[in-house]
Amino acid sequence: MTDQLLSLSNGFDEATEADWLEGVTKALKGGGIERITRQTRDGIAIKPLYRETDFTSSENTRGTPGSAPFLRGASAEPDAYLPWDIRQRFTHPDPVTTNAEILRDLERGVSSIEIAVECSGTKGVQLCDLPAFETALEGVRPDLATIALDHQGAGTGASAAGLLALWAETHGETNTARLAFNLDPLGTLARMGQLGGGLDAVFAKTAAVVQAFAERFPLATTLRIDGRPVHEAGGTEAQELGALLANTIDTLRRLEAAGLPRTVAASQLLFTMAVDGNYGMGIAKLRAARRLWAKAQDVLGIEPTPMKLQAMTSARILTRFDPWVNMLRGTASCFGGAVGGADIVTVRPFNEALGMPEELGRRVARNTQIMAMEESGLGRVADPSGGAWFSETLSEDLAKAAWTEFQSIESEGGYGQSLIKGAIQSRVSDAKASLLKAVAKRKVPVTGVSEFPLLEGVDAPVAIAEPAVSKGGVDPAGLEAFIPDFTAPAGDDVVAEKLVPMSIAAPFEALRERAERHLVSTGSRPSIFIATLGPLAEHNARVDFARNLFAAGGIEAKEPPIPPENASDIAAAFRASGCSIAVICGADKRYGAEAAEAAGAVKASGATHVWIAGKFEADGIDRQIFMGCDVVHETSLAQAELGV
Repeated sequence: MTDQLLSLSNGFDEATEADWLEGVTKALKGGGIERITRQTRDGIAIKPLYRETDFTSSENTRGTPGSAPFLRGASAEPDAYLPWDIRQRFTHPDPVTTNAEILRDLERGVSSIEIAVECSGTKGVQLCDLPAFETALEGVRPDLATIALDHQGAGTGASAAGLLALWAETHGETNTARLAFNLDPLGTLARMGQLGGGLDAVFAKTAAVVQAFAERFPLATTLRIDGRPVHEAGGTEAQELGALLANTIDTLRRLEAAGLPRTVAASQLLFTMAVDGNYGMGIAKLRAARRLWAKAQDVLGIEPTPMKLQAMTSARILTRFDPWVNMLRGTASCFGGAVGGADIVTVRPFNEALGMPEELGRRVARNTQIMAMEESGLGRVADPSGGAWFSETLSEDLAKAAWTEFQSIESEGGYGQSLIKGAIQSRVSDAKASLLKAVAKRKVPVTGVSEFPLLEGVDAPVAIAEPAVSKGGVDPAGLEAFIPDFTAPAGDDVVAEKLVPMSIAAPFEALRERAERHLVSTGSRPSIFIATLGPLAEHNARVDFARNLFAAGGIEAKEPPIPPENASDIAAAFRASGCSIAVICGADKRYGAEAAEAAGAVKASGATHVWIAGKFEADGIDRQIFMGCDVVHETSLAQAELGV
């Protein structure tokens, strides 16, 4: 063995960046690098190559790679770097079933749990009184596994948090209990559109709860600052980051006005963000969040502490058709969260969009993280993307764009007032419309739905639960035990437009659902006829394009068993297919001589509508399909023609 490094570049001529740029210009036939530079939804340029000259630090930047604010965890000692916390989410309405699921998952690699609390039993576990908490958490040790709450339909969640605190105290777990109560008043307003009693009353109660719990549970966090409502409603990365920071500042400001010192409130924060399949963007977004919190602590005069950050895989990217692809989306999202430096990662089960996840969905979710952490070794590196000029530059650009969004929210009176005015909702709505437009044109592909759709898919399993009977509200006994004789100032309810969660696959899945209903009612799938021109080598690419495009709308493509040689053969094959619409596919060089004749032949044989693959116009051709066309619109028209 030798200690000498093997140079892999010896066999190549030396090249400079100028040489590379010259090669790009030649490959693009005179076009510059701007032709392969794209923009994010926030208008940030993504270049094909990054160098050290691309990154310029600013006042938003603190620290260096591998240290605060980029470091996962609170320690700066290299030997103290720890893998992230694998947190699993539970939603089964029955506390008994939830307990069995929790114990099973903790035994199989999950390191903490998050329980969605919802008394109606439609979106979460019915933990509405202390006995229900006793049932759900029997055998769980909060000194070993953090217990977190997700308040789905429990108002601000203060009463549910009180019950969890009462459970922990009843079991003698105060100094050692690792709890995340996750109160987020402004996040509740964004998600549910209402806060009972007014902002002053809600924050007075929240301040009292935080003060009581911070003193009693030193290892717990009480507050959650959640960027997910903006993301799940269709917002951009900068909008999510800006809202996260605005929520933080407004929450600290309102709690301080209610008598809670900002240093106490800041120590109780858990930040939560969404990560999706674009892991490069996810990594940069998490790093940008740490930069922004470091900057905010400077402005607020708070002793700098690392951000405690939870990354949860995005719900808006999950699909109901071909849901198995969601495993890949979860894997990519997990990678982004881990490499981006999240302290806690939650992977949604791949079958969550179909209904209540069961054992297989939860197993894949937890094993995705275990494989990333232990087999892939992602948890062995403190700051994996640190020093990569792409990540550094994109993180900085995102932080700047988010700071601009934050300033806009502040000019609207802060996060709470911006929600009440509907200002941030309007910007998020515009971003959502832009996103759905890009999805419809397949500029944002949804694998298995808009791209490479599988018409004969295999269903994924979901859990079956008995219909839950609503338990009403959450018992306030826990809060009364910790903050007795508390009276919040009375006020009018605060109302705001909800940030409604969206799914990027929804437009295509609506088309697929209509097509499936047609199949059930008629016994046959809606179909189109592919009219091919020329030999296979000429038309094959466009046939594949047309087949996949219409399959995205649930429409099957029927092709002639023997490639037709002329218009007469095309007409005969069309009549034999039983279809009522046709798509002409061939090479551009044939369209001028043969497309019009083929269109006339199929229309004479009963075709009501004729598409052509490519940008070509001729008599008898009604519509064109091409890269960048509105696929949702075109397949909707086809369904209408077919009576779907």
